[in-house]
Amino acid sequence: MILDDLKKFFFKEDKKVYTSNETHKIDLSFRKVIEHFHIEFDYGSDLIIREINIFDTKSCIISMDGMINKEIMNEIVKSIINSEYQENNKHYVYEKIRDKISSFPDQIEVFTYEDALTMLLAGCALLYVDGYNSILVFGVQGFEVRSISEPTSEKSQRGSREGFIEVLRLNMAMIRRRISNPNLKFETMQLGSTTKTFVAICYMNDRVERKILDEVKRRLEKCDIKSVSTSGCISPYLEEEGDLSLFSSVGLSERPDSVCGKLVEGRIAILVDGSPTVLIVPYLFVEYFHNIDDYAMKPYFASLNRIFKFISFFIAILLPGCYVGFSTFNPELIPSELLNKISLATGSTPFSLMMETLLIHFLYEIMRESGLRLPQNLGHAVSIVGGLVVGDAAVNAGLIGAPTIMVVALTSISSFVIPNLYEPIALLRLLFIIAGGTLGIWGIMVLLSVVLVNLCSKSNFGIPFTSPLAPFGLFGMRDSILRTSWKSLSKNKNNIQQMPGSKY
Repeated sequence: MILDDLKKFFFKEDKKVYTSNETHKIDLSFRKVIEHFHIEFDYGSDLIIREINIFDTKSCIISMDGMINKEIMNEIVKSIINSEYQENNKHYVYEKIRDKISSFPDQIEVFTYEDALTMLLAGCALLYVDGYNSILVFGVQGFEVRSISEPTSEKSQRGSREGFIEVLRLNMAMIRRRISNPNLKFETMQLGSTTKTFVAICYMNDRVERKILDEVKRRLEKCDIKSVSTSGCISPYLEEEGDLSLFSSVGLSERPDSVCGKLVEGRIAILVDGSPTVLIVPYLFVEYFHNIDDYAMKPYFASLNRIFKFISFFIAILLPGCYVGFSTFNPELIPSELLNKISLATGSTPFSLMMETLLIHFLYEIMRESGLRLPQNLGHAVSIVGGLVVGDAAVNAGLIGAPTIMVVALTSISSFVIPNLYEPIALLRLLFIIAGGTLGIWGIMVLLSVVLVNLCSKSNFGIPFTSPLAPFGLFGMRDSILRTSWKSLSKNKNNIQQMPGSKY
């Protein structure tokens, strides 16, 4: 339940009373309290106020429709109504309910309307007794949640089948269940001036670098945003100021086991209520090529898979540009038989090779986007129709050459090997096509140099983004492109502060 997090964030450790300013204290009049809540919600239909009589004392239960567990709340109300009261005194009735009758674990007391509204909107139920200037709050959240299932974006063959969901408290519990260590800490804050979304900062107290943790808190506190509907809303605020790189140094994951592995290495995870995606900082470039299955198989096969991923990355961004550049400006670099086939194919099409390649990529991106947004069954049908019918028809009609289709198909398949890098790959692919079609191999080399320099100069929280490749560190290479055995890794597991070039 969320009330535990609310206590930690809003309440002092030695008190059960909210400590904010008391500019809007609770009224002593029963009708004024009810009217205040009605006015706050503009007499909305989802505000439920249930009036009850407790030993001839007017009282009411205030809650939001669909956000509380009605069965638990009914049991609390029954115990309150059916109890015996010896004095017909409002203060006696309230204090007996607070101290003896409703001995509910998640129960606190608030004294201002602001505090009561915060708890009400978090899914709590409020109990007000006429003539008393405070309200009892019960943590009886019971809204519907999506069942825990394997994330579709991070499939695993041998790993866990659990993935994060949209409820912050359950996501925190999944991490806590995997790391049974009191050094695992959660700190909760609210972001979004309008939505007031709860965000949890998770870290290992004995492994995290304090300077990095303080910087993360500072950046989140400076996050001036009205609405936080997903973790992507706060991701740019965790990047370095003025960072113009296409690659993000903030990692994303929907898998609890992956997040726990990063926490053990001294990373910091940021969980956002309402989003199944967890942010991880600092994050390294080589980690985009890692998968949870890499640690469940033999090191030689895991290393081979990672090498294939790096090769696929360069194929995805360079192959179309090299195809266009070599065919247009440096045909002598292409074998004669292959060059003849390319010449025959492009000679029968009305477009230049660069325009032809850009056109087929444009059509591919349209089909990909439609396949993602349509219902699953229909999306597969669109992909099949686009891949077979449209592609074959374009070749037969003489609009696009068959070699271009093959290059684009190989490029697209390679880009799916690293799904978390698809956005920068798609943009870089188009830039390399334009560079190769206008300047040839020199344009490709200049653009590639710019990309590499940009990657090597990028850092976040004092950690170089391309570490341990640049600057090179032999210790970090044990789990980067290659992966050594668990016997070696378990003796002295990589820690983010040990990366070469780190300021810590």
